Amino acid sequence: MSRYLTPSKVGLLALISLYTGSVVPTASTIPILSFIVSHLLPLNVSNPADGSKPVDRNFVISIDDFQNATITHASGIPGRTVWDLLLKKLWEINSFDALHVFFDNLSSLLIKSREEQQKNAENGISPAMDRMLLSRTSPLGTFVRRAQLEFVRLQLNDTMVLWKSFIAYREPTLSMWKKRNAAAGKTSFDVNLQGSGLSWEDGLTEVVYGDLQESGGQEGSVSTDDVEKLLEFQVDEMQKMGNRLPQEMKEQFRTMVRTGVTVPSLSHYVKFLDSWKAGDYPSSFDNLHRYFDYTMHNRDRTFYQYALLNLSILQADFGCYSEAIAAMQETISTARENKDMGCLNFSLSWLYHFGKAHPGEMGEVGKSGMLGTEKEGLAFLKAKAKEAGMWSLLSTSLLSEAKLALTNGDSVALAFENIVKASHLNITKNVTPAIGAQMAMQSSIFGRLGVTQLAWSYGEIFLQCYASQSPVEDVLRCICRSSELLVRRGRYDEAMSKMEDVDPETLRTLKFYQYWAMSFGILKLRRALHRDNLVAADHFLAQLRAAPAPDSEVAFSISLLHLDLLIRQESYSEALRTLEEYHAKLEEENSDIAQRVKLLTLKARILDKCGRPQKGFSVAIRAATIAHRTKLLPALWDAVGAVSNVLISLKEFGAAGQMLDSIMPQVLECEDCDLAARMYSLLVDSEMGQAGQAKPETPKRKEHLTKALGFIDRAFTEYSRIEDIQGQCEMMAKKATIMHLVGDLVLANDYAAKYLDLKREAASNE
Repeated sequence: MSRYLTPSKVGLLALISLYTGSVVPTASTIPILSFIVSHLLPLNVSNPADGSKPVDRNFVISIDDFQNATITHASGIPGRTVWDLLLKKLWEINSFDALHVFFDNLSSLLIKSREEQQKNAENGISPAMDRMLLSRTSPLGTFVRRAQLEFVRLQLNDTMVLWKSFIAYREPTLSMWKKRNAAAGKTSFDVNLQGSGLSWEDGLTEVVYGDLQESGGQEGSVSTDDVEKLLEFQVDEMQKMGNRLPQEMKEQFRTMVRTGVTVPSLSHYVKFLDSWKAGDYPSSFDNLHRYFDYTMHNRDRTFYQYALLNLSILQADFGCYSEAIAAMQETISTARENKDMGCLNFSLSWLYHFGKAHPGEMGEVGKSGMLGTEKEGLAFLKAKAKEAGMWSLLSTSLLSEAKLALTNGDSVALAFENIVKASHLNITKNVTPAIGAQMAMQSSIFGRLGVTQLAWSYGEIFLQCYASQSPVEDVLRCICRSSELLVRRGRYDEAMSKMEDVDPETLRTLKFYQYWAMSFGILKLRRALHRDNLVAADHFLAQLRAAPAPDSEVAFSISLLHLDLLIRQESYSEALRTLEEYHAKLEEENSDIAQRVKLLTLKARILDKCGRPQKGFSVAIRAATIAHRTKLLPALWDAVGAVSNVLISLKEFGAAGQMLDSIMPQVLECEDCDLAARMYSLLVDSEMGQAGQAKPETPKRKEHLTKALGFIDRAFTEYSRIEDIQGQCEMMAKKATIMHLVGDLVLANDYAAKYLDLKREAASNE
C-alpha cells in the first residue's frame, strides 16, 4: 500500500504540469492555483487572515472535482478548455511504462540545482525556455519532489496497485475521451492491450487486470499519508471543539480499513477521544494506553508528560479526583524535567481551574504551595503564557482573573479591564475559540449589574456569530444561560424549544448531555414549583440531586430550588437548617459572593414566612451592604425589599414605600418577573399600611387604596407571566380583602371566586 501516492495526486501532478507548460491563461491562473494549493496545504488551515471564504474541498479529490474546477476556464490553445488538456494529459498515461515515464519527467518541472546547472553548462545543454519552472522549495515544488521520491520508493506490487487504482479513477471520463479521440475504446487504458487487439475476455487480460473488475480499484484510492492527515485533523477538531467523532467519519474510516490502508497509531488516540466523550471509561482507558505504548516505543520519554496529562483529565472527567491530581502533579514534574513549557503552563492552568471547580479536593496541593494564592497563580500563568506566546492560555488567564475579581467581590472596573484585554488579544491574535468564554463573562457581568437586556444580547451575538468557531461546551452553556433568562421572563415554551433545538450531535458527548439534562431539569422544576405542582417538583428535585452537578452554578441553582420547595411546603425549620448547611459549605469553599448574598436574602424571607420578620433585619442589612459594595444590583434590590418588609412589620409604611419606589425602575430593568412581583406585593402592603393610618373616608386613604389596587394588578401580571399560582392567589386574596373593606361585596365575591378557581387549577395540575 502506498504511503503517499494516490490517483488523485497523479491528477494534481498532471494539472501542475499543465500550469508550468504555460497553457493556462492569466485570467485562469488564480482559480487553478487555488484549487491545487487548497489540496496541498494542511486540512486545518481555515479562517484566513484576510477574511476570505476558505475553499471547499473533499478529503479525496474525485475526477468530477477536477472537471468542475477546470471546465469553465479557457486554455492558451484556441477552442480548448483546461479540462480538455487535463483529460488528454491523463489519458496519455496509457500504460504501466507511461506511468514511469510520467514520474521520471517530473524533474523537468523544477529548477535545476546549482550542481545540475553547472553540469548542463559544461555539456552545452541550454535551459528550457518553453515552460515555467517551479522553485524546489515552493509548495508546488515540494509536492512534485516528494511525489517523485515516493514513486521511486514504491515496490513493484505497490506500483501495480497505484496503476490499477489510477485506471479505475480515470474510467468515468472514458465517454468524454471518446468524443475527443475516436480511436478510444474499452481497453484504451492500456495501449498494449489495444495494440495487441486483446479484450477483457482474453486470458492475459484476466491475469493482469482481473482483480480490477472485482475491487473496482478502491485498494489504492487512499494513502497512509492521507489517513494520517485526516486523523490529525479529527484530533484537532475533537480537542478544540470538544465533540465526538461523527458517524459519517467512522464509516469512512471503516471503508479505508477495508481497502487495506495501513492504519497509523494515531487512530488509537482518536478512539480514546471518542470513547472518552461517550463516557466509556474502560475503552477510553485502554485506547489511551495503546496509543502511548506505541508513542513511547518510538519517541522514548519525550511524550511521557502528555500521556500523564491525558490520563489526569480522563480521571477527572470520570470523578476519580485523587488519581487525577496525582497524575497531574507527575505531569508537572515531568514537564519541568523535559523543559516542555507548553505542557507545563497548560497543566498549571488546568490545576488552577480544577481547584476552582473542586476546592475540597485540593487539600494536599494547597498545602504544598504548588500554585500559591489564586492571584499569584494567575499572575504566574499570565507571565509564562506571554513568554511562550500561548495566546489562548493568556486570554483564559485574563478571563479567570476577571472571574476571580467578581467572585471575591472586588472592583467591577478591574474585571472589565481584564475582559477588554482578553477581547483585544482574541481579536489581534485571532484566538477565536476563546471568544465564547469572553462573551459569556461579559454577559455574566451585565447580569450582575442588572442590565439583563445586554446580558441577553451578548449571548445571542455569540450564538449568531461565533458558535460555529467555538467549542461545543461554550455554545451549550450559552444556550442554557439564554434559556434561563427566558424562564425568568416567563417565556417557558420558548426556553424549552431552545433547549430541545440543541444539535443532537452535541448530546452524543456524555458530559454535555449531563449538563443539558440537568439544565433542562432545572427549567422543568422551576415551572412545576410556580404551578404549585409540588409532587412533580419533588420528583424532579430527587432526579437532579441523584447525580453530581457538573459545576458549582448548577449545584447552587438546585440548592435554591430545593429551598423554594421546602418554603412552599411550609417546612420552614427544615428550610432554615438546610440553608445554614448550604451557607456554611459556601463559606468553607470561598464560593461566589453573589451566591452567599442570595442565601442571606432568602434567610430573611424565610424568617418573614415564620412570622419573625424583624429577626431577619440584620441579615437583610448585611446582604444589602455586601451587594452594594460588590455592585450586585439584582441582589441589592432583593435585599432592599427584605429590609422594606421589616419596616412594614414595624409599621414604617411610608419609609418602606419610599425605598421601594426608588428601586422599582431598576427592578424592572432586571427583567425578573418573580423579583418584580415580590416588590409590587411589598408596595401593596406599604400602601395598605398608609391607608390604614389615614383617616376613614378621606381622599388620602382613597388614594392609597387606589395605588394598592394598581400594584396588585401589576404583581398579578408578573406572577401570571411565570405561572406562579401561589403568587396569583395571594394577589386575588388581597384584592378581595380591599373590595370587602371598601364595601363592594360583589367584586369581593368575584375575586374570591377567582381565588378558588386558581386553587382548583393548582390542584388539577397535581
